[in-house]
Amino acid sequence: MKKSFLFLLAISLSCTNPKFNPSTSSSLPLSSEFKSYWFDGTAEISSYALEQSRYGAPREGTAVLIYVTEDFLPDKQVKANQKSESTQTVLKLNRTKNFLTGIYPYSIMTSIFSRLGQSRPLVKTTTSIQEWCGQAYLQLNRREGLEVKSHSYFEGEADQNIQFKDALTEEELWVWIRTQPDRLPQGTLELLPSFEFIRLKHKLLQLYQAEAVLEQNDTLHTYSLTYAELQRKLSISFTKEAPHTILGWTEEDLKNPNQTTRAQIKKIVKLPYWKLNKLGDEQFRDSLGLN
Repeated sequence: MKKSFLFLLAISLSCTNPKFNPSTSSSLPLSSEFKSYWFDGTAEISSYALEQSRYGAPREGTAVLIYVTEDFLPDKQVKANQKSESTQTVLKLNRTKNFLTGIYPYSIMTSIFSRLGQSRPLVKTTTSIQEWCGQAYLQLNRREGLEVKSHSYFEGEADQNIQFKDALTEEELWVWIRTQPDRLPQGTLELLPSFEFIRLKHKLLQLYQAEAVLEQNDTLHTYSLTYAELQRKLSISFTKEAPHTILGWTEEDLKNPNQTTRAQIKKIVKLPYWKLNKLGDEQFRDSLGLN
């Protein structure tokens, strides 16, 4: 009787806290609702009021999330000039931040490329950080494992080539929220944290353990990652209903709670922004509250 109870308990625990296996992949169907929203020939652009903690003080700025579908060459891992039999469809996220620290500006951009219709979608991420002292650039390609190239003007961080086993990355979860929120992994995970955090905080570039929790209510969901070793918690809030719009996020320093980065949505539009590059098209920035 006791053995039967322990056996049932083990099954129950394994069902409520499934382990993520990055080496397995399967196809996921795309609903007609999903296709009508993401394949309409436009990009979704969301602007956010940003309060970025930097050098121990809050800095006002702006953040923008740009989600767009495009054709991707899986071998070269770059955007394709045109669709063909060898291309894959990806959902790309460009996440940008702009803020001032005293006299000089920061500009940060992360790009995430995820295959649509796949349970193991990530193929590539890049991050660049520019400020008056210098710049840093990191690129991850998922092939057999995670291949990372890193360049920085800081001693000890320059010109690194690192190979990791296949694992989840924090960045791809920003796309999972939009494409497969019901599959967001929970429990204890091994993650590669955001390159932005790693470089701004000068942390070792490696996999870290994180506790993932999905909180749900009638209209709003919040997905949180807590890294005990890094003393960091990232929480992303998004709508329960499709297209699961990201309403904002917080990034907490658990040792210094007053040093928290926050972003709150201002505007959201759908536009073919790549066509809006003529004189006078600056008016579209007004619709995002960016002027």
